[in-house]
Amino acid sequence: MTPRLRHFTDIEQVIAPLIAVYAQVREPLLHLPNYAVPTFTTRVERHGTEPGFEAVLAFDAEDRPVGYAYGNAVEGDDRWWTRMGDVDAAFTRSPSLALKEIGVTIPYRGTGLARRIHDELLAGRGETYVSLMVNAAAGDGKVQRVYESWGYAVMGTSRPSPDSPVLTAMIRPIAAAAEERGR
Repeated sequence: MTPRLRHFTDIEQVIAPLIAVYAQVREPLLHLPNYAVPTFTTRVERHGTEPGFEAVLAFDAEDRPVGYAYGNAVEGDDRWWTRMGDVDAAFTRSPSLALKEIGVTIPYRGTGLARRIHDELLAGRGETYVSLMVNAAAGDGKVQRVYESWGYAVMGTSRPSPDSPVLTAMIRPIAAAAEERGR
C-alpha cells in the first residue's frame, strides 16, 4: 500500500509522530550532538512556533510514520539567511520556505516517497522560493545530487550551530514543483 500523506500546521498535533520518525531516519547519527533526539526536539518545537510552520508526514498501512518533511516561512532578515553570509537579494525580497528537515525510513528510500512528501509540502505554499541545507558528505554526496535532480542549486554554505557540520545551502523556485506535477 502506498503511504498516505497528512498535513499538520499545529506542532502539538505532530510532535510525537515527528520525533518518532526522525529517530528512525537519523538512527545512525543520533550519537552526534547535533542529531540527538533532545536537540532535534528543541529545534522542532521552536520551528513549530514560527510563521508558516507546516509538516507533511507519510503513514504506512498500520498508521506508523515512515517519512516526513517540515519547514516554515522565513523573511530576508531571518537567521536562516544571515548565517549564509551574502545572499542574493532576489531570494530574500519576499518570504521563502525554509525546508528544515526531510527524511524517509530505510524501507521507503529510493521509492520516490521523499519526493512525494517534498512536493506535497510545497503544494499550495505562497512563497516564491524554497531553500534547504544539506550535508554535502551525506551518502557520499548522493543526497545533494538528489536535491539537484529536484531542481535545487547551490547558493552557499552555512553552519547553523557549533555542533553542526558546514552545510551546503540550496534553493529553487517553489513553482517548479507545480510545473513538474503537471507533466
